Amino acid sequence: MLFIRSLVTIAAFAGLGLAAAYSLLTVIAACVWRMRGTPKNPGTLPPVTLIKPLCGAEPGLYEHLRSFCRQNYPLYQIVFGVRDPGDPACAIVRRLAAEFPKVSIELVINPQLHGSNLKISNLINMLPYARHDILLMVDSDAYVGSDYLAAVTAPLSDHSAGLVTCIYRAVPTPRLWSRLGAMYINEWYVPSVLLAWLFGHQGYVSGQTVGLRRETLQAIGGLRPLANHLADDYQLGELVRGLGLRVVLSPYVVRGVHHEPSFSSLAHHELRWMRTIRVLRPLSFRLLFISFCLPLALLGLLGAAGSSLSADARTLFAATVTARLILHVVHRPRDARSAMSDLWLLPIRDALIFWVWGRSFFTSHVTWRGNEFDVDADGVMRPLP
Repeated sequence: MLFIRSLVTIAAFAGLGLAAAYSLLTVIAACVWRMRGTPKNPGTLPPVTLIKPLCGAEPGLYEHLRSFCRQNYPLYQIVFGVRDPGDPACAIVRRLAAEFPKVSIELVINPQLHGSNLKISNLINMLPYARHDILLMVDSDAYVGSDYLAAVTAPLSDHSAGLVTCIYRAVPTPRLWSRLGAMYINEWYVPSVLLAWLFGHQGYVSGQTVGLRRETLQAIGGLRPLANHLADDYQLGELVRGLGLRVVLSPYVVRGVHHEPSFSSLAHHELRWMRTIRVLRPLSFRLLFISFCLPLALLGLLGAAGSSLSADARTLFAATVTARLILHVVHRPRDARSAMSDLWLLPIRDALIFWVWGRSFFTSHVTWRGNEFDVDADGVMRPLP
């Protein structure tokens, strides 16, 4: 009995130590990231084509798209694309074209499919209308400042850089599920990305911003190799690195509105993301529980209760909680909501992510914009009947 108790105590302290170490390292990574300098302006700003696939009138879509029409940049084109001529996003694009006659705006309506990834099909249909050799593919829910184009295209002046991408901050709509979804991105996913970046990992590519030269895209065979992949942004980064070029993480932080109308929407969204991570990192995915710091630390605290080292266990638990609170507030310096407004959601958020991770081991199905897909071990999507 004493032997079993000793094993439980050792396991409890291992969990507490891992939770405290991981949470503190993510805080350090976030702080180091904030101290990064902005990239130097290359002097000459080459013409750029922004490519934005659209699907439906998302909350705030007009304001988001309008932010790209107000860039402090000498020459750029925006290509918007939809699959359905009745898509309500079309009216918003036409409104912007009338409002900004000096900005070159194209609207491409084309239902042709090139694979199971509908976003990539949309992008493939839009590419023939891109007039410039610097291409920037950006998600529809992103909104940016007037300095965005100059900042994110700067790394491409170095021809050893093949692709530039950005992290992003999720800004939730008022709904509870939206706030929980934004916490997933801001307080778990992005800190994990920054921690990997701190240790030199360059595998991150986000569809919120993907910039590259036309010659680079042509060298990897265009976007068609991605047409059936769930993790299309990651696959694009891998193909670019295969050319011997670098993937650069820009210091610019894109903002993206996060809207989840229901728990079902939130669960489907996060399960798709978790399945994506499982495809990309099948071996290390089993150890992902280390990043769920509060549940892991709480289990450790309970396991160490009553031992002679319970005071040390409480210290490690307090360190984990402190770091978790810092991650909760550090991304909100300009947030209109109080930094403490969602504090009560922290245990719910961390328990929910643990549940989504566990569930992802038992399903290969994902839901993407109302469509159901089966995803194989290589990340290839196949539509379900």
